Amino acid sequence: MKTIKMNKVLIALDYDPSAQKVAEVGFSLAKKGEIEFTILHVISEPSKYSLHKHITIMGFGGNNEVAPSQLESVDGLKNVSRLYLEKTKHHLGDNYIQTLVLEGDIAEKILATSKELNVDVIVLGFQSNKKRENLSDLSITENILHRTHIPLFIIPTDD
Repeated sequence: MKTIKMNKVLIALDYDPSAQKVAEVGFSLAKKGEIEFTILHVISEPSKYSLHKHITIMGFGGNNEVAPSQLESVDGLKNVSRLYLEKTKHHLGDNYIQTLVLEGDIAEKILATSKELNVDVIVLGFQSNKKRENLSDLSITENILHRTHIPLFIIPTDD
């Protein structure tokens, strides 16, 4: 059996409170050694971002750090997302982690980024008992699973 060495890991994060678990478990997956980590956030539907839904997570203060006007444009959302990923990087304690904020279809962007970066594993979180409004997670995960040859590390995040 051939051993697969992990050199590059892509961790996809959203703003759900479970993102902390995904980031920490994904980062610890291959923390030792010379591993390149990239954390990615995809803005898929700008209208779903709002301060009342935003959380405080991994050092990111949510509505304590974000002016409402920043959520009114895609550029503002990208800036907020970059700040979120920088705080996540600091929380994980590794200044060499790359961060990416993209806009578009979540599955498409994860797949394209994984190919572009030539990653060895994609880390995703998944809640199997999400409320009806969030059932799109299943289709995103299934879409990625059926369309990639890159191994997936899916972290169950049900509480």
